[in-house]
Amino acid sequence: MKTILCYGDSNTWGYDPATGERFGPGARWPGVLARELGDGYAVIEEGLNGRTTVWDDPIDPHRNGREYLVPCLESHAPLDLVAIALGVNDLKARLALSASDIADGAGALVETAQKSATGPDGGPPAVLLVAPPPVGDLGEADEMFEGALEKSRRFSLHYRRVADKYGCGLLDLAGIVSASALDGVHFEASEHAKIGREAASRVKDLLR
Repeated sequence: MKTILCYGDSNTWGYDPATGERFGPGARWPGVLARELGDGYAVIEEGLNGRTTVWDDPIDPHRNGREYLVPCLESHAPLDLVAIALGVNDLKARLALSASDIADGAGALVETAQKSATGPDGGPPAVLLVAPPPVGDLGEADEMFEGALEKSRRFSLHYRRVADKYGCGLLDLAGIVSASALDGVHFEASEHAKIGREAASRVKDLLR
């Protein structure tokens, strides 16, 4: 049995942009991933609304992804692979981060996982870094995410740089999925399905 941890934000949790509620387990991308991988794989969901990569949010506390990563890795060990899908919440204007800063924050989490002993036989797990797509029309959240569109358009470049630096897998969602027209940040169920299928392909490649 190979075990996969999906460590992310509201888009891993399964936030439904139409209702503000949670998609069912089979509709969320980790659930699609589990179904695509089939027997012999266990997929653990660890999504938290508002989670950042490594930054403290002064308005929304307890969302720093670095603070919980090590306990999470250790509680679910041994892990064959960790998928890190973070960065959208780092775009909030109050955090004043560049696309490069955000990707480097994700890279710090990759490094933490790679230096851990939470993989098979006390080694590290493989890592799949998931780069968010550009945000869409943010509507009422436009001020909260001021400047986010231009920053998010540079995610592909900087997440690729980070993946190359750490030698981890990369799933760049730009060109694969789009944020919902309802809020410009979250994914419709159809996009979750695409992510799950693409992630399954990457996971199989990394765990060969």
